[in-house]
Amino acid sequence: GGYAVSGGLHGVGVSVVNALSTKVAVEVKTDGHRWTQDYKLGVPTAPLAKNEETDETGTSVTFWADGDIFETTEYSFETLSRRFQEMAFLNKGLTLTLTDERESAKATVGADDPDADAAEPTARTVKYYYEGGIVDFVKYLNSRKGELIHPTVIDVEAEDKERMLSVEIAMQWNSQYSEGVYSFANTIHTHEGGTHEEGFRAALTGLVNRYARDKKLLREKDDNLAGEDIREGLTAIISVKLGEPQFEGQTKTKLGNTEAKTFVQKVVHEHLSDWFDRNPVEAADIVRKAIQAATARVAARKARDLTRRKGLLESASLPGKLSE
Repeated sequence: GGYAVSGGLHGVGVSVVNALSTKVAVEVKTDGHRWTQDYKLGVPTAPLAKNEETDETGTSVTFWADGDIFETTEYSFETLSRRFQEMAFLNKGLTLTLTDERESAKATVGADDPDADAAEPTARTVKYYYEGGIVDFVKYLNSRKGELIHPTVIDVEAEDKERMLSVEIAMQWNSQYSEGVYSFANTIHTHEGGTHEEGFRAALTGLVNRYARDKKLLREKDDNLAGEDIREGLTAIISVKLGEPQFEGQTKTKLGNTEAKTFVQKVVHEHLSDWFDRNPVEAADIVRKAIQAATARVAARKARDLTRRKGLLESASLPGKLSE
């Protein structure tokens, strides 16, 4: 049992929840018994209680957030369900269930169904399970982004047990113009990126340029493709698991582990090189999309420069009377 990696500091989170709640009730089924303890305003109300015997295992934590500390203690079902779904994507094979038993939620469930039994209010429930993990995540994100450049999701997995480091990457290009690269460290969404994302971007940019030149898709006189051109239309999930994660700042939005960059860069280069070699038609389509993005970017810049120069010339011209 137990867990190999953690996004937190092994108990700090629950200590904070306890301190900020009017009441916390904990139930743990382990070692052949059910154990319980309640807390009021952060303090145990009684010693740990050993209850009836059981063969089951599991933990239940119930808390009542302190209304004197928080502006609102009303929980958003949508916010929680989005996070649960994200967690299910990042942990393939894991089932997560969210049930809203509040009376207000029960009143809205089945309200549009004339056959629903008014005497039996139903709790709102969602269940998430993804056998494909982040591959399913990419498919889900791309399902709303138009045509796909290649039909299969590129899937990369690697682990370094000695350094307690592993990475999973799923990626697929679509015909849209926006980039959607999302990175995670120990299932925490690193909004500001960090070393794992840097390694991914460096490997991708270098590899695509090398491949484009080797296959004569880029001519000698052509400039290298920029990272932003290559990532146009790309949907990618980068998920790293580290034994000792180092985050920059308390909000954990940026990963700082230097070993993550070299590890991800090496893994992406090896696996993606292999995929490009085995799928030359799809690889050429990906490169062509990047070349189109570069051409459009250069053309847009030239048009901008021309407009600015024209504006400068007009503003610098002689007044009407003198210009005659």
